[in-house]
Amino acid sequence: MLEIAPETIQWETLDFGYIDTGKSFRAYYKDGQWSEGEIEASKHISISEASPVFHYGQACFEGLKAYRTKKGEIQLFRPDQNADRMIASAERLLMAPYPKEAFIKAVHEIVKANAEWVPPYESGATLYIRPFLIGVGDVVGVKPAEEYIFAIFVTPVGPYFKGGLQPFKFLISDFDRAAPNGTGAAKVGGNYAAGNIASKIAKDNGYADAIFLDPATKTKIEEVGAANFFAITKDKQLVTPKSPSILPSITKYSLLEIARERLGMEAIETDVYVTDLAEFSEAGAMGTAAVISPIGSITYGEEIYVFHSETEVGPITRRLYDELVGIQFGDVEAPEGWVQKVEC
Repeated sequence: MLEIAPETIQWETLDFGYIDTGKSFRAYYKDGQWSEGEIEASKHISISEASPVFHYGQACFEGLKAYRTKKGEIQLFRPDQNADRMIASAERLLMAPYPKEAFIKAVHEIVKANAEWVPPYESGATLYIRPFLIGVGDVVGVKPAEEYIFAIFVTPVGPYFKGGLQPFKFLISDFDRAAPNGTGAAKVGGNYAAGNIASKIAKDNGYADAIFLDPATKTKIEEVGAANFFAITKDKQLVTPKSPSILPSITKYSLLEIARERLGMEAIETDVYVTDLAEFSEAGAMGTAAVISPIGSITYGEEIYVFHSETEVGPITRRLYDELVGIQFGDVEAPEGWVQKVEC
C-alpha cells in the first residue's frame, strides 16, 4: 500500500526527493540475453550479497524527466540520448548494455503506467525518471558480473536547488570527482560517491554545491557538483568545459544548439581556466536535475568571483532557461526529434 496518493500531493511545494509510486520497470540479463522486461509493483529488489554492484562498483544510471504540457499531454525530452549514454557507461564498466530501442520503450511504458504521478503543467514540477543498471549474481573475485538487472523507477520532483531560478553561490573544491582516463565521462555511481565529501563541505559552509577542477592540472573548471558548468563571456559567447573526465550532459549539448540556432550566439566547448573566471559576465550549472541554475558567485581560495549579480538572473541565462523549459513543457516548438509524446 502506498504511503502517499497522487491526489494528496501539493505539487507546487515538491522538493527533489523520492516518493514511491508503486510501479517500477525491471528486466533481467542471464545466460547472455535480456528478458522481455515488465512493470513490477515493489520498490524492493532482492539480489545476492556477493553481487558486484556492492563490492566492485558495477552500477550506472541515467536521469530524465516527463513533462505535462498545457494541453495535459505527457512528453519526454530526448530519451534516445539517455539510451546512448547509458550504453556507453555500461560498456565502460564491462556491463551488458540494455538495448537502445528497448530502453526507449521501457521509459514510455513506465511513464504511461505512472501517468497519474506526472505533475500538472501549472505546478512547474516534473516526473523524474531514473533508469539504472547493476551487476548481480555470486561473484567473489574481481571480475565483471555475468548477470544484470536493468530497472527504472519514477518519482515526482520539484527543483533540485530550492528557490527556483535564482543565483546560487558555489565553492571550488580541493577534491577530485574522477581520475584522468578514469570513469568521469561515464554516469557511474562511483563518481558521485567520490564527490559527496566535497558537496557536504560546500553545503556546510553555506554554498549550493562544490565545483571540481580538472584532476590532472587543477587549473580548469570541470563540473559543478552533479551538473555541467557554462559561462557567458563579455562578448556574449557561451563556453562550457571540454574534458575526457566530465559527463557529456544532454542538457549541455541541447543548450549549445539552442544558443547557436535560436539565440544566434557562438557556443563552444573549450578549456575554462580558473584564471579566466573574472572575464565572464554570467555563469550557471546545467543538467537534467538542475535544468539551469544561475551561478551568482564562485569562491576559490580567498577570491570571490561574481557573475552579473548575486541576486538577479543574467539576461542570457534567462533566455536559455526560457527556451529550454519552453521546449520541455511544450510551450516552444522543439527541434526535430527532441520531444517524444507518451501515448496514455
